[in-house]
Amino acid sequence: MGLNDVNLLQEKIKTAPGCPGVYLMKDASERVIYVGKAKNLRARVRSYFGGTDSRRMIPFLVSRIRDVEFIVTDTEKEALILENNLIKKHRPRYNINLRDDKNFYSIRIDTKEAFPRFQLVRRVQKDGARYFGPYSSSSSVKETFRYLNRIFPLRTCRDLELKTRKRPCMEFQINRCLAPCCGLVADRDYRKIVAEAILFMEGRACSLIRQLRSRMDRAAEGLDFEEAARTRDRIGAIEATLEKQRIVSASFRDQDIFGLYREGDRIQVYAIYVRKGAIIGQRGFPILKTGMESSGALSSLLKQYYNTGVTVPGEIIVPEQMEDARVMEQWLGEKKNGRVSLVVPRRGDKKALLAMALSNAKNALRAEEKLEANNEEVLDTLAKALLLKKLPCRIEGFDISNIGGQYAVGSLVSFNRGVPEKSGYRRFRIKMKEGADDYGMMREMLERRYREGVNMPDLIVVDGGKGQLGVALSVLRGLGLEGVDVCGLAKESRAPLAGGLSRIYKDRDRVYLPNRKNPLYLDRHPRALLLLQRVRDEAHRFAITYHRKVKEKADFRSVLDDIPGIGKARKNALLAYFREMDTIANASREKLAEVSGIGKAAANSIFEYFQAQKNETPG
Repeated sequence: MGLNDVNLLQEKIKTAPGCPGVYLMKDASERVIYVGKAKNLRARVRSYFGGTDSRRMIPFLVSRIRDVEFIVTDTEKEALILENNLIKKHRPRYNINLRDDKNFYSIRIDTKEAFPRFQLVRRVQKDGARYFGPYSSSSSVKETFRYLNRIFPLRTCRDLELKTRKRPCMEFQINRCLAPCCGLVADRDYRKIVAEAILFMEGRACSLIRQLRSRMDRAAEGLDFEEAARTRDRIGAIEATLEKQRIVSASFRDQDIFGLYREGDRIQVYAIYVRKGAIIGQRGFPILKTGMESSGALSSLLKQYYNTGVTVPGEIIVPEQMEDARVMEQWLGEKKNGRVSLVVPRRGDKKALLAMALSNAKNALRAEEKLEANNEEVLDTLAKALLLKKLPCRIEGFDISNIGGQYAVGSLVSFNRGVPEKSGYRRFRIKMKEGADDYGMMREMLERRYREGVNMPDLIVVDGGKGQLGVALSVLRGLGLEGVDVCGLAKESRAPLAGGLSRIYKDRDRVYLPNRKNPLYLDRHPRALLLLQRVRDEAHRFAITYHRKVKEKADFRSVLDDIPGIGKARKNALLAYFREMDTIANASREKLAEVSGIGKAAANSIFEYFQAQKNETPG
């Protein structure tokens, strides 16, 4: 840093505003390397350079600072919100970055609908609906969802299906739905079951069971034995579900408990979610590698986590006091539309819950360290077995999926030191139109991925044998890329028998390598083989998922999608009003304009489109 640069930076610090706001620290290349907030910007920034800030990361950070930018806000809460947004935008090196942006499932029900239904959603919105969760395990929330549908026969169909269906579906036949679509249940009776389901989700199952027992007795006394039997079965299902829940708090409050365990610069945070006094889930966050003090790291993580749209409980239990706890409570209270408390417990049930979260955090860090050590060993074994040029720290796997060339898609998955790296995943919509040419599709996908030659992996794994391997090698040669190892992983091997026949073994995987005639079997190295299989299977799963999405979109595509100005809302309105596509095609301008949200201009477009279609049709 030149003398002029030093003087300019010192002058900026001296003249920094003494009010709330956010500061952005930049390096020599103008990159933002740290974002912070402060009640007093001048005092906070001076502490970095005056030696009063004792955090371990400060010397490393200060040595790289070449410029500081200030953004003034009216309040600390506004500074907190702005800090969150800027960290998400710039991903500064010295901030805690919560890269696991995936939101967990919650269960939603909107009681304002005519016939409410339960839905699985990943984002909680302020739309007046009821939300239950979050559920950290997708399997647990889907199990809960199955219980709900089994115990409470509410509709599972979408709104459009509800409006357009003319006869009950299979769900009605197996007693999983009351068929409100066909008017087979009264609104009052349907609402009664909705209320029961909400009681169950609120954790008030004991009250619900008392109500159901009373109803069962009344039905039996009235000789309505079928209704009594249905109610009895519902009670049994609820009681069986309750046996699986663990009650940990007599207060029946909603709580999030965060345990933190640290070793050096590695911090593991573990969360336990309690709803209505029962543990509904837990999760470990990605390990944080930082020199920041533990309370600051936890504060940053919590702000980013609760800024992703997850449910905010009334009480958040943390292991130590955070400097900005008061302003965080205000910010979280606005998100919840209610009071939120950040609590550092000293004794009792809350202290026991925190100890449980801390123990899980410690175990998670130990497990991660063991996994990293094991993965290094597996990568070394794989490199020796396949005679690779270097350790395959980054592996990329490819697969394609199509039906006779239709809806063709490709997938790329990335593994970093044996662990899936979701940020490196990519999906490809195959552009070639030559039909079911798997080799051509693989070539297109590889060329699109590696044409720039940036961020190259150590090992490329293609799903297939000699043919797919040859395609990959040809693409890399054509692009002038060297030093990257490639292998093909294929199932099914053949053993020759008498008479020119062969026996097929479908349970063995073989590895194809460049300049090697026969495939290689890794039976002696099962963990190395398992890693390759995980890469291949993950690429296959990712490709299949995208293929189904593309096909489903094409299957549900309507002629209305080709009409300019007709979006999803107008299409749904037309289908709900006319029910049949032929009726829409033959409707007059006036009739089309009667549909809510259509109007005269759109009605003219629809009418003229179908008239043109009829004129083009011969005969």
